[in-house]
Amino acid sequence: MPKIVDHDQRRKEIVEVTWQFIAREGIEKLNLRDLAAAAGYANGAFKPYFPTRDALLVATFNFVAEATNRRIQKSAGGLFGLEAIEAFAREVLPLDELRRSEARIAVHFWHLALGDPKLAEVNAATMDNWRALLDSWLGQMFSDEDMRVPMARDSMINFLMGAQVGSVLDATVNTVALLEQQLKYQLDLLATLNQ
Repeated sequence: MPKIVDHDQRRKEIVEVTWQFIAREGIEKLNLRDLAAAAGYANGAFKPYFPTRDALLVATFNFVAEATNRRIQKSAGGLFGLEAIEAFAREVLPLDELRRSEARIAVHFWHLALGDPKLAEVNAATMDNWRALLDSWLGQMFSDEDMRVPMARDSMINFLMGAQVGSVLDATVNTVALLEQQLKYQLDLLATLNQ
């Protein structure tokens, strides 16, 4: 009797191995043959699930973005305004090894997305989701007509993305303690706008 394979579970396993590999080794070293060997699969075993390297990279970035979004929903769910924004930011900021690894994935992915419109669309969808969340929470602090809402939203997203890049490229300066101080500064600015 042939072995029954859970294809969704197999896809998930492949993506988990991939994101851990990229976080540890970098994207330059990623090739499907070596990745299959590292995961304990035969050469070519990934092809039915991810026919190209780019398909695997998109799935990996989506996996990391979805994991972050689940944490955001859990942490910020039920919170309002500035408290929700702080909870959101703490799930994105690279404040522990998991989130630093996710930042490494994001930075590698952004590099590839610069030259590939399909990959850029995947990133844009994540950013659109984050903008919508921030708009909602900022809308609880400011009136809908307040022109500071888009500026505050985009400043927070740029801070978070910059912190991810900084933690990957300049980790000795962008320590957890300094990121915490920078977040407090950002939140204090928002609080003063709300007075």
